[in-house]
Amino acid sequence: MNNLPILFMFSLLACLNHAIELDFCVGDLSLPRGPEGYACKDPTNVTADDFVYTGFRGEKVTSSVFKNNITLAFVEAFPALNGLGISLARLDLGVGGVIPVHSHRTSEIIIVVKGTIIAGFMDQNNTAYYKQLEVGDVMIFPTAMLHFQVNAGSTPALAFVSLNSENPAVQLTTFSLFGGNLPAEIAQQITYLSHQEVMRMRGIFAKA
Repeated sequence: MNNLPILFMFSLLACLNHAIELDFCVGDLSLPRGPEGYACKDPTNVTADDFVYTGFRGEKVTSSVFKNNITLAFVEAFPALNGLGISLARLDLGVGGVIPVHSHRTSEIIIVVKGTIIAGFMDQNNTAYYKQLEVGDVMIFPTAMLHFQVNAGSTPALAFVSLNSENPAVQLTTFSLFGGNLPAEIAQQITYLSHQEVMRMRGIFAKA
């Protein structure tokens, strides 16, 4: 029994040693992604450009049905994130724009840099925690909680989010119900919506 703390410490040191074995591991997207991420790009072919992401530049068009534009800096778009456990996204919301209810495998932090946004999440007790955020405000969405953002102002809004995974995934609840291959009859049964309303929702989310 007294050896357990020693074994634990050795295991921890072994994990830490593995974690810092490489300075970086820019993902090689030409190879399949495994459970622990992508294989490393040959370091001799890595340049400073690999560590820079330029996708957040410029103005974004918010002409989607939700009046939003989401720019993801996940590992597929920014391979230098491979193995680092972080990612980013830019959220542009036109007037009346929304980010529909969705979830990730991770926690998330949002900071508003322009406009006014109502942001919130719902916990497993169906309690909603929401707040109107102004420029400079920051809010946390705990791991896997359903959450959303709404432009509450009369001008476009802009926010950035960070997530604690390079591949946090995004599952939008309404898209899962009405934008995929779930039969309309089942969607009607599990949502208690009429067939007409289910078909209307499918018409919206199948095109979004």
